[in-house]
Amino acid sequence: MWLPFAILAYFMNAGVYTADKYFLSKKIHSSITYTFYVGIWSIGNIMLFFVTPFFLPEWRWLILDLFAGVLFLVALVAWYKALHQSEATKVVPIVGAFIPVYSFLLSYIFLGATLGQKELLALFILIIGGVLISIKHKKESRIKKVWHNVMVLFGSSKSELHPVGRLIINSLIAAFAFAAYYVLIKYIYLNQPFLGSYIWTRMGSFLGALLLLLPLRNRKIILEKKKRRSAIKSWPLFLSIRFLAVVAFILLNYAISLGNVALVNALQGVQYVFLIFIFLILSEAYPKILKEEMGRAVLIQKFMGVLLVGVGMYLLI
Repeated sequence: MWLPFAILAYFMNAGVYTADKYFLSKKIHSSITYTFYVGIWSIGNIMLFFVTPFFLPEWRWLILDLFAGVLFLVALVAWYKALHQSEATKVVPIVGAFIPVYSFLLSYIFLGATLGQKELLALFILIIGGVLISIKHKKESRIKKVWHNVMVLFGSSKSELHPVGRLIINSLIAAFAFAAYYVLIKYIYLNQPFLGSYIWTRMGSFLGALLLLLPLRNRKIILEKKKRRSAIKSWPLFLSIRFLAVVAFILLNYAISLGNVALVNALQGVQYVFLIFIFLILSEAYPKILKEEMGRAVLIQKFMGVLLVGVGMYLLI
């Protein structure tokens, strides 16, 4: 029952992530600023109370709902940093490969969730497929690269963390924060009405956006005139994308409320397939707007990953 909702949500998210990459690269140029605008938009979800009975949880559950929303915004900050640093077809699979792993571990520890042998195999294949889609060939010696990162770890003054290192760190932080959010939201949905608790978690994200304004450095970045003018000019497109993101987010949350958190997240491999085709089309049609490396070797590797994602999907179905 949860499968079609998850697939539709990931199809929509592929379009949303493409637009997010465009905004971060061409318009906003700041992960903090973009996260702030996305979080502020969460207040629009309060309109859902007009189509559902008003729900006010007990104060302990209300705090948990709001915390879940703030946690999601924390994940967005790291996610947008990673997305700003590299190509979407690399960042999305890296984050997506680790979310189901973290989700499985956290749901096993806190929710007592388990998977059968067939589902575990599907999870493993989907993750491997996602990793294959995201790997980029490097000429640099792997030994030299590992040694460099070890020197950074031990505080060598002659070494600085490579941009790829920063990308991986931001991606892993985003993956863990997203996984923690999804496991927490599953627990919330097991104990509260779906739509009512969903709205309160979105209010938590709105609160998180306001908290971003507390540090002086953040306020200077968010309220910078140049970024504000750029954001205002792009407002109609931004709102359209956020509306699509809300629909996808509701569908994904509903799928999580019905199914296993780790399996729903493992299906992000389907999202990579949609994402690759979107970027293939847009890179050819609008190379100045969205340009990604899509050589023959890269495409072969990515489609091998797509094949594995298909196998994982088959096992689940």
